[in-house]
Amino acid sequence: MSAPPPDWTAWVGYAAATLTTGAFLPQVLHTWRTRDVSGISLGMYTVLVAGIVTWLVYGLLIGDRPLVVANVVTLALAGSVLAMKLRHTERR
Repeated sequence: MSAPPPDWTAWVGYAAATLTTGAFLPQVLHTWRTRDVSGISLGMYTVLVAGIVTWLVYGLLIGDRPLVVANVVTLALAGSVLAMKLRHTERR
């Protein structure tokens, strides 16, 4: 008896998650190193983090592991940039 074919759908999901989540790493590393948040939009990152939370909830509701994993990691990365933006922005 032969083994069932691999679930390529999940692998495609993990590949997409790795690429899109990994795209945040350069921004996070640059921001951590320099503490320069002048080029970061507070509004954009606020909406982005809200969207990531919504995708995470959606992934949990439908039980989609690649979606959940990707959004947990992306939330940590984008959330850290948002936190640094809030912390390092001079109050006027």
